[in-house]
Amino acid sequence: MYQPNMFESHHSLLDMVGHKEMELGNMMKDDEFESSRSATENLEGLLSGEEQDPNQRPSKKKKKYHRHTQHQIQEMENFFKECPHPDDKQRKELSRRLTLAPLQVKFWFQNKRTQMKAHHERTENQQLRSDNDKLRADNIRFKEALSNASCPNCGGPAAIGEMSFDEQQLRIENARLREEIDRISAIAAKYVGKPLITYPNNVSQTMTRSPLEMGGFGPQSGIVDNMYGPPGDLLRSIAPPNEADKPVIVELAVAAMEELIRMAQAGNPLWVHDSHNPTEILNKEEYFRTFPRGIGPMPLGWMSEASRESTIVIMNHMNLVEILMDVMAAEFQVPSPLVPTRENYFVRYCKQHGEDTWVIVDVSLDILRPNSPVPRCRRRPSGCLIQEQPNGYSKVTWVEHVEVDDREVHNIYKALVNSGIAFGAKRWVSALDRQCERLASVMASNIPGEAGVITTTQGRKSTLKLAERMVTSFCSGVGASTAHTWTTLSGSGADDVRVMTRKSMDDPGRPPGIVLSAATSFWLPVPPNRVFDFLRDENSRGEWDILSNGGLVQEMSHIANGRDPGNYVSLLRVNSANSSQSNMLILQESCTDSTGSYVIYAPVDLAAMNVVLSGGDPDYVALLPSGFAILPDGSWSGSGTTMESGSGGSLLTVAFQILVDSVPTAKLSLGSVATVNSLIKCTVERIKAAVVGQGA
Repeated sequence: MYQPNMFESHHSLLDMVGHKEMELGNMMKDDEFESSRSATENLEGLLSGEEQDPNQRPSKKKKKYHRHTQHQIQEMENFFKECPHPDDKQRKELSRRLTLAPLQVKFWFQNKRTQMKAHHERTENQQLRSDNDKLRADNIRFKEALSNASCPNCGGPAAIGEMSFDEQQLRIENARLREEIDRISAIAAKYVGKPLITYPNNVSQTMTRSPLEMGGFGPQSGIVDNMYGPPGDLLRSIAPPNEADKPVIVELAVAAMEELIRMAQAGNPLWVHDSHNPTEILNKEEYFRTFPRGIGPMPLGWMSEASRESTIVIMNHMNLVEILMDVMAAEFQVPSPLVPTRENYFVRYCKQHGEDTWVIVDVSLDILRPNSPVPRCRRRPSGCLIQEQPNGYSKVTWVEHVEVDDREVHNIYKALVNSGIAFGAKRWVSALDRQCERLASVMASNIPGEAGVITTTQGRKSTLKLAERMVTSFCSGVGASTAHTWTTLSGSGADDVRVMTRKSMDDPGRPPGIVLSAATSFWLPVPPNRVFDFLRDENSRGEWDILSNGGLVQEMSHIANGRDPGNYVSLLRVNSANSSQSNMLILQESCTDSTGSYVIYAPVDLAAMNVVLSGGDPDYVALLPSGFAILPDGSWSGSGTTMESGSGGSLLTVAFQILVDSVPTAKLSLGSVATVNSLIKCTVERIKAAVVGQGA
């Protein structure tokens, strides 16, 4: 209830505080003045040489006051501005210069400091008095407002302090909901850079910070990158949702979170096993019966893809959550021009579920873009449960559930896409596990078995960072992204060469000029692991690398970055008779998991590489990476229970990036295109002859 004396007691207390502070300040000033005056009088007695009887009270008539000259005061004022607390040496120097005793200088500075302190106290007292007056005026105004308050229901006097139980519960619920909205908005503001609702778009794509930066170059991110390796320039800026849409987004995200948790933990009948399929299959009838709301019916002609996989990764669960919330992208891609990328617009929502479990869910927001172009893919609730495990490990259960129009996928890739290897949960957990291994390798300070020209920990980290940027550049330029336009040089077959040009200007990581990218994808009747071993082996490089001119390739350094012996970064030297290649090295990274493999390389200048090996910044080393992406063809092994990289055929993508002109404004000549076309076709023929001949 309202207490009429509340405001009077409040401003009386403020008055009391103000008066007490003023009295305290005056007492301190008087005491300091008396102290300084006594000190000055004692000094004058000492200087005069007069001795006093300790039992005799001093006579006031004998007191003398020394007057400093204007020059002495001005000099000490100037010195005080620079140094209010001079030491003995400074006081002696000043007294010598002003013909004063050191004690006179000392007491003058003491008095000056006392005066400054008193001045500051007077200023503070005035400010407190002003604040006190303002508070008193506010109290009077609030008191008048409360005395005139009326009840909004009956119009009578308001009973201040009384509130029904129901109203209290509603206020508590409103506060909780507002806190939840603010928390979700804060997540979006942190990870998207815009103050909007949970909106970071999920993985494939461009991280502003690289996965290797955890080891000494800053925070890491980019866990799954684009579905097959680190990404490049695919992230689009998508307009944030309107204020009116935010409640809908929150409701959709909360429902998606509940659905994902049940999808990750449920068994039969929601997930069933098929004797002809080694993975779990989603029972669609049971799904729609369990989750009738969803995001609407599937468009006509689309396909539904649903998969679930679990794995144990070598990373703390909190670090894993931070990384996944820091990964944002708008496209999911396969490293081939023959598979269109999947562009999404969705909300990402992260929440703790239990003491040691976190859940991260994505769900499409296409319903909020009715006037936008019809998408070719949308995500039903998808994401992962991350559970803490002993010794810094985490268990990740990933659910991937999308609806997609895949009619533009080339026939040789349809089996791979339909198997779930290309975009499904298995690809996610494999890439996640691979990336955690990579980060653990970067953090390691001493790995046995490594030798060569890399002798320091910082040189090792710089080399790994340079290799990561090389892989990022390669993967961002090899897919069929909507940001890139490929031109087919001839025919309409799968193995036709596709090219595109890019102008490189003011990019320290790329040589300036016109860069011609060329890529082709084709099927090989050879298991992926055999193709991978052949392409990564420096001893067999001369069989396919035309640019090495048949020279002997020597491995100068080897950095392992995973459990599999095929995961490593190496530095190669080509011992060629061509003198122009004597100052050139080759940086190569090979990486593999159960869903695909890479061999990516780039020539690097010897002088620039020496800087990196010494621990220097690798961001200024110009790279034009080329390489290979080796994927399984989607066929099942003879056992009918697993799809292994060592069985079936392979889908090989060969991609080159070549600087055809060092002048960015020059025009691309047909001769350059013909040369690159001939180079890539010759390389393909050599690879086919070598690996198919080995398997014969």
